[in-house]
Amino acid sequence: MTTILAAAEAPRYTADGRMIRPDDYREWVFLSSGLGMTYGPLKAEAGAANPPFDNVFVTRQAYREFMRTGTWPDKTMLMLEVRGSISKGSINQSGHFQGERLGLEVHVKDEGRFPGKWGFFGFRDGENAAKAIPASASCYPCHAEHGAVDTTFVQFYPTLIDVAKSKGTLQAK
Repeated sequence: MTTILAAAEAPRYTADGRMIRPDDYREWVFLSSGLGMTYGPLKAEAGAANPPFDNVFVTRQAYREFMRTGTWPDKTMLMLEVRGSISKGSINQSGHFQGERLGLEVHVKDEGRFPGKWGFFGFRDGENAAKAIPASASCYPCHAEHGAVDTTFVQFYPTLIDVAKSKGTLQAK
């Protein structure tokens, strides 16, 4: 049986099918941060000398359901926040810290909306709604091939990998 999340944390769409950007994503559960893992146009914006940071958040209800079952319920949203990195500032002269937001991408499980159950949306700063990234884009086969749990990169989320292992939902990737 598929669990469906309450409407308060479910994705919202405009009449023409664009996703409305969830503005409260920074109040969701923080899963992980990576440095230099971004690909595509947002990586190019950051530049090679200072690789971008990826911060991943998931809605609270989806997180609780994952912790209980090791699977993502319908209407799960994972937010990828890409930020530039800065290597020199204030007293820091050699490490990297996060700078301005370059963009947001949502990986959403909406079984009634997407043929493969999951869809992607990319928001540029200032956009309140975004069209779905076409199913022909490289993110779909990459997530299908390399996602360790239901097309998601749980292998990079230290708080979830052990849960997926213990629940038997982790696929070796």
